[in-house]
Amino acid sequence: MTEDASITIGLVAGEHSGDILGAGLIRTLKKIYPNARFVGIAGPKMQAEGCKSLFDMESLAVMGLVEVLGRLPTLLGIKKKLVQYFIDNPPDVFIGIDAPDFNLRVEKPLKKAGIKTVQYVSPSVWAWREKRIFTIAEATNLVLSLLPFEKAFYDKHEVPCKFVGHTLADEIPLHNDTQAARDSLGLSSEDKVLALLPGSRGSEVGLLSEPYLLTVKRLLNHFPDLKVVVPLVNEARKSQFNIALNKFLPELKPILLDGQSATAMQASDVILLASGTATLEAMLYKKPMVVGYRFKPISYWIFKTFFKFNIKYFSLPNLLADSPLVSEFLQEDCNPDALADALLPLLRNENKAIKAKFLAIHDSIRCDASTQAALAIQELIDAH
Repeated sequence: MTEDASITIGLVAGEHSGDILGAGLIRTLKKIYPNARFVGIAGPKMQAEGCKSLFDMESLAVMGLVEVLGRLPTLLGIKKKLVQYFIDNPPDVFIGIDAPDFNLRVEKPLKKAGIKTVQYVSPSVWAWREKRIFTIAEATNLVLSLLPFEKAFYDKHEVPCKFVGHTLADEIPLHNDTQAARDSLGLSSEDKVLALLPGSRGSEVGLLSEPYLLTVKRLLNHFPDLKVVVPLVNEARKSQFNIALNKFLPELKPILLDGQSATAMQASDVILLASGTATLEAMLYKKPMVVGYRFKPISYWIFKTFFKFNIKYFSLPNLLADSPLVSEFLQEDCNPDALADALLPLLRNENKAIKAKFLAIHDSIRCDASTQAALAIQELIDAH
């Protein structure tokens, strides 16, 4: 334990999942540095742990090239002010949590100014924009990877990286109580339950609500009593989803939740969800799933035309297993017929084999991630 009151740690989280990671990291770092000061861009969970937020985290939560272009002046303004703040008030270390398009641009000038920088959550360089590894090496002193295959990639390119595991794997028990979650939602053990998770960003909910709801419409032909649970991260996303609901499936009476994605997942038999961290969470709850994702057409065209985009899989369960454990549908393939066809057998079966595979993967990435990450950061701070 270090009693040094002068320790300052800069952090930037760009969205909900980064806020969760950041909160766990701050809690653990406070055990090492009880008097440390935390400052940067933080969501509500990080702020509750004592991190001072200089800007609203929501201002960074954009996805897709076109969406970013529309917000570019704002993002560049925040980046410029943030870099200047940290150069004027140098932290002992700066930690960018996910959001690599923003954080790497902050980390590069800070590292050049002699500030130690960490990227917590690897950018998906193994999937596309592989040459970005050189930018990462230039911007960071250390990458903290959540997944084992990422470290192998960095080792190949001789970029400092530590595999720390995933905090969700630590927090979620290996075995979960589905009925307790159902009880909290007024659902019985006999109910057939589908959880819909159309993403946390406005662009995701906008693009995915229609195909997801039209998929449910097809499923109701086979399961007329199907219960649908939809967790939405805030009122803006709930309002957005309700507009789509009234337009595409007004007869449906879903259970809409404020956040509570964990409860929705635990209560479900099967999940239909966007790509991203939620697919890992669904796997950790041992829930069969179908992953459907769409970009804005121009963003997708740019990705496919100008960047490496030839990965076998894009959902985390499949990437971790290096095999097609779950069905994935991207862009035009993410349509109601395809999604319904993939979901129906999952709703009809017990899916014991897939649940056993999820359990084995869960066990393999349970590493006490926040502690591993904090110790790696302490080692970097102490290094001369």
